[in-house]
Amino acid sequence: VFRYLTFRSVGAALTALLIAFIAGPTLIRLLENRQIGQTIREDTPDRHQTKRGTPTMGGVLILFAVLTSTLLWAEWTNPFVWVVLFVTLGCGTIGFVDDYKKAVLKNPKGISARAKLIGQISVATCAAVWLYWLPGFDASISLPLLKNFHPMIGWLYIPIAVVFIVGFSNAVNLTDGLDGLAIGPTMISAGVIGLFSYVVGNSVIANYLELKHVPAAGTLAVFCSSLMGAGLGFLWYNTYPASVFMGDTGALALGGALSTVAVIIRQEVVLVIAGGLFLVEMFSVMIQVASFKTRG
Repeated sequence: VFRYLTFRSVGAALTALLIAFIAGPTLIRLLENRQIGQTIREDTPDRHQTKRGTPTMGGVLILFAVLTSTLLWAEWTNPFVWVVLFVTLGCGTIGFVDDYKKAVLKNPKGISARAKLIGQISVATCAAVWLYWLPGFDASISLPLLKNFHPMIGWLYIPIAVVFIVGFSNAVNLTDGLDGLAIGPTMISAGVIGLFSYVVGNSVIANYLELKHVPAAGTLAVFCSSLMGAGLGFLWYNTYPASVFMGDTGALALGGALSTVAVIIRQEVVLVIAGGLFLVEMFSVMIQVASFKTRG
């Protein structure tokens, strides 16, 4: 029964959920004892000021649950799993350094935007090049409503993948930074992308639905299930009044993970639709910043 992908996906979700439930209180106490709390800018609404001091860096809990569950249930011989885990941990490390500077070193600016962007681009580029050079991996794109139309884009696959991964990672981060509640839409997006991973990884179902078949992509459903389970466990401690926030540690990692899976299975547009809230938040922030700089 362990050979069935559906069974392993359910097992991964339950395992991650259990890990998050058990490890959550310990992590929260550790963060409280070390006074690693949320920093709030003075120019935010009063209702946001009440969140000041709430433990942050809770993304460590999500990453630990996802990593452990994925390694327990996924196929270690599948290179897609390692690419996704690489991006998840890479972006999570960047977010961790940023959170550490803000919450521990009491530097409200954290790492500079340029340093953060360079780090994200480096991680995304390594992942894109890794995928591009995998044996049998074809650099093609898939467009919705255009069946059996998968044009090859060659080396352009790399910069397109990098832009998508970096952009979506920041979109999730901006969404979480607004109200600290990015985990809900992240779980929904993970469920959608996980379902598509299973579908495109199955040649019979993919061909029937006239979707591009990506061999071995079905295992990514296990990763997405782990993400959903870890997210649900984290949500238990994140619901109002929040006991912990994920911080950049979790937000950057989750955005990078979702976008990498979408790039692998060639369903970027599906993620844009499923995670449309993230893009709305991102463009909203961009418009507000532009308005502030031009109109004061």
